[in-house]
Parts: sequence; structure tokens; C-alpha cells
Amino acid sequence: MTENDDHAPVDPADAAENGGDAPSRLGRVLLGIGLAAQASEDFRDMDDTIGYAESAGVPFPEVAAPLASGTMVAAGVGIALWRLPRVATGAAVTFLVGVTATMHDFWNADANDKSGERLAFFGNLAMLGGALVFLREAYT
Repeated sequence: MTENDDHAPVDPADAAENGGDAPSRLGRVLLGIGLAAQASEDFRDMDDTIGYAESAGVPFPEVAAPLASGTMVAAGVGIALWRLPRVATGAAVTFLVGVTATMHDFWNADANDKSGERLAFFGNLAMLGGALVFLREAYT
């Protein structure tokens, strides 16, 4: 048992079941919105998204790109609403592990693309860190 600000006992299992404390809930909402919004941008110009995936050597990019974007929208909404949290956070972690180094390999990018790819890489890395924290929270 831990104590809250009023020094009343708080069962960690109850806190996890109810979505944790306020900073954790806010963090999940912000991460979830960020993931869903970023992925929804891919749908605005799916032809470019497919072309980008194709240029990175993704197999079947016309299927993989919309599927990945849809998965991230669903994962982001799931994290923000804390619905099916293990599935939502697991999907986000899996996606981010799979694409961060392969799609945003700034170390191999040409000079014109290096800065943008580096920014995308570290943005994904930050989101992966948040998703890992919430994946752990989903299992407590």
C-alpha cells in the first residue's frame, strides 16, 4: 500500500485499474493524441506515405503503409482512453521499434534529408520511451 496526498492508503492495483494518478493520465492522453494525430497525417496524403515506405524498402507498401497508420491511430486512441491498454501500448511499442531505425535512418540519409530524418528518429525515440513506460503500467 502507498499513501496519497491525504495520507489515506491507496492500493496500487486500484490506481492502475482506474488509470493511475493524474500526471500519468495526462501523459497517456498527450502521448495517445500525439501518436494518433501523427499517424492520421499519413492518411492525408497516403500516396506520399506509400512512396516513402516504398523508398525505404518496405514490402507491399500499398498495404503496409495504411495498415501501419491505422494501427497507430487505434493505438493512440487506446492509450489516450486507456482502453485495452496492453494491446494499445504493445501495438505502439511494436510499431515504433519496427519503424524508428528502418524508416528514419538519418545516418544513411543524404545531406538534404539528414536533418528531417534525425528529427523524426528522435521524435519516435521519445514516443517509444513513453509507450514503454505505459506498457509497463498496463501490466501493473
